[in-house]
Amino acid sequence: MRVNLQFSGCRLNEAELQRWASDFEACGHEIIRGVDDADVVVVNTCAVTGEAGRKSRQMIRRARKNNPRAKLVVSGCYATLEQQKTAEIERVDLVVTNRDKDHLVARAHTQLHLRRDLPVSVQLSDEQALSRRGRCRAFIKVQDGCRWRCSYCIVTVARGKERSTPVGRIVEQINRQIENGVQEVVLTGVHLGGYGGDSGSSLYELTRSILADTEVRRLRFGSLEPWDLHEDFFALFADRRLMPHLHLPLQSGSDTVLKRMARRCRRRDFADLVETARSAIPDFNVTTDIIVGFPGETRAEWREGYEFIENIGFGHIHIFPFSAREGTRATGLPDRVPSEIIRQRSRQLHRLSDRMRDDFMLKNEGNECEVLLEDNKRTLQDGTFVYSGYTRNYLRVEYVAKGDGLGNRIARGCLAVAGGRPILVCT
Repeated sequence: MRVNLQFSGCRLNEAELQRWASDFEACGHEIIRGVDDADVVVVNTCAVTGEAGRKSRQMIRRARKNNPRAKLVVSGCYATLEQQKTAEIERVDLVVTNRDKDHLVARAHTQLHLRRDLPVSVQLSDEQALSRRGRCRAFIKVQDGCRWRCSYCIVTVARGKERSTPVGRIVEQINRQIENGVQEVVLTGVHLGGYGGDSGSSLYELTRSILADTEVRRLRFGSLEPWDLHEDFFALFADRRLMPHLHLPLQSGSDTVLKRMARRCRRRDFADLVETARSAIPDFNVTTDIIVGFPGETRAEWREGYEFIENIGFGHIHIFPFSAREGTRATGLPDRVPSEIIRQRSRQLHRLSDRMRDDFMLKNEGNECEVLLEDNKRTLQDGTFVYSGYTRNYLRVEYVAKGDGLGNRIARGCLAVAGGRPILVCT
């Protein structure tokens, strides 16, 4: 059977999608990109904000509209929090809550009576299977759930208490991905920095084990809250296989706003963390999340936060206009910021983000770098191909080559900037 997989939201949702893809393929099913020809459509939803929930509903409805005959399976945070609505209003064939999502493929087979074929591992070689999936990186879920309750966040309710995957099992998964040709692994979790808090381990120990017990060529962290990090955490980056980039969600540059958000990190702590990273690792890239217009955000708090963000200097900012999520403490906070002011501040922050991104790009111009080329490419009129991929410090770069089939390979060269875009020039 042909299976289409979709997700919205975080990298953790993407990691779960990759796991389901492997499980479906192991049962002989084909993973396809388009919805129209699918026999089964699986949607992994998000509910981190009210807007995220709305987009998840749109994704479900679009899947149903575009292919009414397909079996529709929905999981994720929105489906968990709104299980009855998802099943009834959205006309979903199967809802799998977060508690059971590790068994999604098995439940789909049992409850939707899906036909099992010859295992894909028998039909395809590892190289062919990798090419078919078009993957050069794997997202590995190492942890789920969160012990903290930021006032705007519903994910702790949707995902439950913290649960860490044993180190040995993670190492096995990574080694299996490496055998299948994956070049880069990204570790993901709801509260990734809290890994091992339920088992006496830590993200530091997990990373040491991965670097010692696997031959992974490139290792990255997904979104990482700026606390709970081991005192020697940045010493790990002495191993060049660990990529010099972290996505550290700040959420606001104002301490008073951070307090209302119930965040565990203040401005000084965040600045010290970034300074430690940049002092220890050359060309280290820090990206972040910012919520604009959190309830009670005054003009003075906005200006204070904006100046702090500007002084830190980020390679990229994910900007989220505040969207109330029912069930969170932030929904009941007074002094809502008017929508027009939120839009104005968002535009202002987007301009700053673009400028900081360009500054970081120009700072890296002329550097020797390595880029993991992705499978997607476009063809120019002269017959050459334009590939794209990421440098070690997470700059998205284009690479022009005459040869086809260069996806999932590491290209080396000098970083140049042309037309405001970074490109790789072979030396």
